[in-house]
Amino acid sequence: MPNYDSLKLKNQICFPLYACSREIIKRYKPFLDEIDLTYTQYITMMVLWEKKSVTVKELGSSLYLDSGTLTPLLKKLEQKGYLTRRRSEEDERNLNVTITEAGEELKKRAVLIPERMSDCVALEPEEAKELYRLLYKVLETE
Repeated sequence: MPNYDSLKLKNQICFPLYACSREIIKRYKPFLDEIDLTYTQYITMMVLWEKKSVTVKELGSSLYLDSGTLTPLLKKLEQKGYLTRRRSEEDERNLNVTITEAGEELKKRAVLIPERMSDCVALEPEEAKELYRLLYKVLETE
């Protein structure tokens, strides 16, 4: 008779990761509602605040998102005036995404969100660093 213990929810590393991800995003929501962004829009803007201009491919790689997810997301952020999308002059296959002045201004309204979020997560700074390290170890494993 086979042992089905591996199928118990409590034995799955994927479940607490999934549940934790949902919970963290839920905790971000009130702060992001104040600046009218979804979580995925927020992390997209974080990349643009840092890099100013990227290709859709680079953005997808940074965020672990595919172009099917990014296209409507970028369209919405462009409608809000936070970025522009333009075909690359060097290679038309590449679509460049560039932050606008309004996108840069939004950064001033978002700057306290990470600090406010740290109050919502019951981890000591060293625990948070270790969790970060472990999660990226999982992400970088292929």
